[in-house]
Amino acid sequence: MPDEPLRIMAFGAHPDDCDLRCGGMAMKYRALGHAVKFVSVTNGDTGHHEMGGGPLARRRYAETQAAARVADIEYEVFDIHNGELEPNLWVRKMVIKAMREFRPDLVICHRACDYHPDHRAVGVLAQDAVFQVTIPNVLALTPELPAPPVLGYAYDRFTDPTPYVPTVAIDTDDVFERKVDMVHCHESQMYEWLVRFSEAPEGEAERRAWLRERLAQRFGNQADDTRECLVKWYGEERGQAVRTAETVMISEYGTVPNEDRLRELFPFFP
Repeated sequence: MPDEPLRIMAFGAHPDDCDLRCGGMAMKYRALGHAVKFVSVTNGDTGHHEMGGGPLARRRYAETQAAARVADIEYEVFDIHNGELEPNLWVRKMVIKAMREFRPDLVICHRACDYHPDHRAVGVLAQDAVFQVTIPNVLALTPELPAPPVLGYAYDRFTDPTPYVPTVAIDTDDVFERKVDMVHCHESQMYEWLVRFSEAPEGEAERRAWLRERLAQRFGNQADDTRECLVKWYGEERGQAVRTAETVMISEYGTVPNEDRLRELFPFFP
């Protein structure tokens, strides 16, 4: 165990967003003894074509808890309707309170430019909350933080208004199989909702193999897209050999770390 474990917090718009974007990192942090918490800012209750409302929200909550057991992390779900998330004061206060109670060193979220309004809202909420966590008279009954945490954005491919530029890229090859197991827990999404216009296999083993192939392609593409960043942090030989990756783009809205602090926050590099 490290003398002072890092505290890593990720906010996603929906149950499964953090898993896909940060699941590998979460496992690597936990293997080193650091604390990790995921938060889904909505309950996911519209994310299906055959069920919805309370039954779907409860099903998706159960999926997050199963995924949390695979990764050995804490996973909270805010009880807010999927598709109705707004970056308003009330939700901002929920995010501020969650940050203050967990006291993260690093917060990871969506960027505020994204195809999904819920994703965009999370980006705005996290950016606003990262500043206000330090103001004593905002939510005065929950002790403020002495400084803003570092804020980082999970990978995306959007270019409007600005393209994603990774600050760090993390090799997830050593945890990839467990990440597949983690995402596999989100059955309502991986094998039903997100493939509603096609078909997923029926058997358990067949489904996992099918999902593994899809995730290997997705995160292999991410590694290729961020190859230069991988080489920067791992060196030429290993950086070129990485098959799957996750990335973080450091935001200027939180505390901006220098390279030494980046190496402390991401203790994965040679």
